Order: sequence, then structure tokens, then C-alpha cells
Amino acid sequence: MTAPAVAPKAGRREWVGLAVLALPCLLYSMDLTVLNLAVPHLVADLQPSSTQLLWIVDIYGFLVAGSLITMGTLGDRIGRRKLLLIGAVAFGLASIFAAFSTSAEMLIAARALLGIAAATLAPSTLSLLRNMFHDDKERTFAIGIWIASFSAGGAIGPLIGGALLEYFWWGSVFLIALPVMVLLLAVGPFLLPEYRDADAGKIDIQSVVLSIGSVLAVIYGIKNFAEHGAGWLPAAAILAGLAVGYVFVRRQQKLAAPLIDLSIFRSLPFTTSLSINILSFFIAFSAFLLIAQYLQLVLGMGALEAGLWSAPSGIGFIVGSTLSPAIAQHFRPSYVIAGGLLIAAIGFVLLTQIGGPNELAVVVAGYVVFSIGLAPVFTMTTDLIVGTVAPEKAGAAAGIAETSSEFGGALGIALLGSIVTALYRADMSAVIGAGLPPEALDAARDTLGGAVAVAVQVSGEPGMQLLAAARLAFTQALQLTMAISAAIALAAAIVTLVLLRQSAESGKSPLAETST
Repeated sequence: MTAPAVAPKAGRREWVGLAVLALPCLLYSMDLTVLNLAVPHLVADLQPSSTQLLWIVDIYGFLVAGSLITMGTLGDRIGRRKLLLIGAVAFGLASIFAAFSTSAEMLIAARALLGIAAATLAPSTLSLLRNMFHDDKERTFAIGIWIASFSAGGAIGPLIGGALLEYFWWGSVFLIALPVMVLLLAVGPFLLPEYRDADAGKIDIQSVVLSIGSVLAVIYGIKNFAEHGAGWLPAAAILAGLAVGYVFVRRQQKLAAPLIDLSIFRSLPFTTSLSINILSFFIAFSAFLLIAQYLQLVLGMGALEAGLWSAPSGIGFIVGSTLSPAIAQHFRPSYVIAGGLLIAAIGFVLLTQIGGPNELAVVVAGYVVFSIGLAPVFTMTTDLIVGTVAPEKAGAAAGIAETSSEFGGALGIALLGSIVTALYRADMSAVIGAGLPPEALDAARDTLGGAVAVAVQVSGEPGMQLLAAARLAFTQALQLTMAISAAIALAAAIVTLVLLRQSAESGKSPLAETST
């Protein structure tokens, strides 16, 4: 019996390369947040219609989600470093295009190009880590830093965006990307290794079209459901996306060189980690949105102030992500993931106590606790997803991992957001609103934002009573939703222990566990 080969340790070049790879990830998440602050400014300048404004905000996320799998697989074929650098050039040019847009249509096109370019960043950087760090402990640490860079971008994005908007025009928020992309292009060819699968074969264009069409249709349907409720359009979009997805899967089974090798889904650690990743983003993204609404519409904060009070959660994600590798050296991956989910459940339970004394402290504490808990979950599931596949499949695995995050987040916002809306409307249906016009009362019963707008327009006691009732209804709905999130986190912890515990022996890495 021969001893297992010892994986080589990373050198200075790899560690400096990790810092370089963190930069585009930082921008990736910043670009998701800075636009929210710029919306009032660009609305005043470009005067988009309500439909155009919706597309300005959403088109970036749609095309990121739809292109991730294709870009991850493309990197396996043409080279991951090459794809990253091409994406950096495209992202920089699209950022200039967006910054100097002179019409709503131009900005929509620019945001679409930014989404396609951004889809090259996450899978390329993650799959490059798979080839830069061969030692399992070092790879886990590198992925923790990779996760932390996204959290840092989400935390500092509103701060930098707010500062720029204080002194410059709205387009300046897009120009943040330029110096980072120039740095990546300057040092990337020297610090980042190239890797491609020499036996990958040609890309099947029909599979690419089916993949993008399926993901776009399902994501669009979910987001439409989240924004407008149940209807024929979201149902038709989701069903059409699932049908196209079925055709895509059938085609992959017949191709000699499929876009995605479906055999990777036979790995129990891979599929379980993918499922836990989806559930974790399901509860995380909905909480992000609902807490932001609570801070602004219930506690009456402005966008920048709400962003500042949300920043500690970003710090929690950074702390949790960077500590995860050290914890993973002493415990099985299943225990680390389950422990993180249990901590997240405690954070959600804390959030069920909002509405009482010291409510801001309760919100921030619960937000930080569940962020610290979910950070190791994201780190370890990502490590398992890319670490349990062959190196030549890492790009495809990275694309699947990122797409699962998008799906989980969109589903969480749609389903848990719909629960909050339904509970709010049920409570508000009993509100009489004496002295208020019928249309104003209907708007207040529909959403909390509508109630706040009505309260601003209606002076005196009727407006104050209506606002108090609306805030109470939203708070009670949010409390129940946080309880549901806690239950989901607990259930995911149990699933993790049951399904992942047998996939590893104590002290072995995820990669070693599935390759022996």
C-alpha cells in the first residue's frame, strides 16, 4: 500500500494572486449595491419610465444569473485566466458606457453588458483558486478569503457610493471599477496561472442557448412573482424555463462533449452542498431585503443610515469567512456547516423579538449573529462543490455554485417576501382608516411603503394611526418570517449531519473524502 501523495504548498505568487483575485469579487458585489443609492439621481437626470427603471435595476442580476454556468464552462475550455482578463476588459468598458449614459435605453444596455461581463468574474476566480491551492487546508482558507471579499464589497459599496454621490454625478458610482480592472489586467498575467481542459471539446452553442434561456426564464419568473405576486406571467416564465431546462439536460446526456458533465451530480457531497447552499441563500437574501425595509420604513432611517447600521453584518460575514478554515482544521466539514446553521438559527430567533424595547440593538445583533453563522456555511459548501470535482471540471462547478446562489436568493425573496406581504395585507384589511380617501386606504393596505407615503400626505391623527397600524402589521409579519427562517436553518443543519457525515472521516478534507 502506497502512501497518498502530499499536495504541494502554495508559494508567495499564489498568495499575492489570491489578493488580486479578491479585487474583482469585491467589485462584483459592490456593483449590486451602489446602484440603489444612485437611483434617485439618475431618475432625475434620465427620467426613465417605471418599466425602464425596473430593467435598469434588474437586468444586471438577470444576465449574471443566466450566464454563470456558460462562463464557468467556457473558462474550462479557453482558459480561466484568459476568460477573467477578457471579462475585466469588458467590465471596464461597460462601466464607462454606463457612467456616461445619456438615456434610459443606453443605461439598460450598459447594465446588460455589465451583467454578462460580471458573470465571468466569480466562476473564473473560484476555479482559479482550485488550481492555485492544491493543499486542502490552504484551499479552504483561500475560499474563505474569496467569500469575505464579496461580503466586504457589499459592506463598503453603500459607503463609497454615498460618498461619491455627495460630490459627483450619479455615473461616478460605475467608475469605481476602472482602477481595479486596470490593476487586474496589469498583474494578472504574471501572478495568475492559466488552466484549461485540453480534452473538453468544442462548446455546443445550442446547449449554451438552452442553458441561458432556462435560467433567465426561471429567474425572471421568480423575480416577477416577488414584485407583483402570483399571475400568469411568472407562472408561464417558470414553466417555460423548466421545460427548456429539461431539454438542456436531455441534450447533455446525448453529447460526447456536454456543456455540463451531469455525472458530477452523482457525488453526494456535491449535491448535498449545493442544496445547503441554495437553502442558505434562500434565508439570507430574503433577510437582507426585509431588514433593509424594516430599518427604513419602520424605524424611519434614510438609505445611507440604514446602510451604516447594516455594515456590522458585513463585518460578521468577513469574520465568519476568515475563521472558517481554522475551525475546519479541527472539525469535520459537516460539523462546521451544521454548527454555522445553528448559529444562524439563533440569529433569526433574535430577530423574532423585534418591535420591543431596544429594537435597533435587537435588529443589529440578530443580523450580525446570523451573518457570522452563515459565513462558514457559504465557505464550506463552496469548498465542497469545487473540491469534490476533478480539476478540469472546476469552472463548470464554480458556475453551478454561483447559479445556485442566485436561485436560492431569488426564491427566498419571492417566497418569504410573499409571506410577509400576505400577512401584512391580512392584518391591514381590518384597518378602517376613518377620514381617509378610499384609494389612499387601498394603497396603505397593499404595502408598507404605500402606508408611509399616505401618512406623509395625510396630516393629523388619521395618518399617524394608519402608519402605526401598518408598521405593527409589517413587524408582526417579519417576526413570523424570521421564525420560519430559523426553522429552515435548523432543518438544513439536520440534513447536513445526516447526509454529509458519512462522506468524510474526521480530519480528512472534502477532496480526499470523495477521491478515495
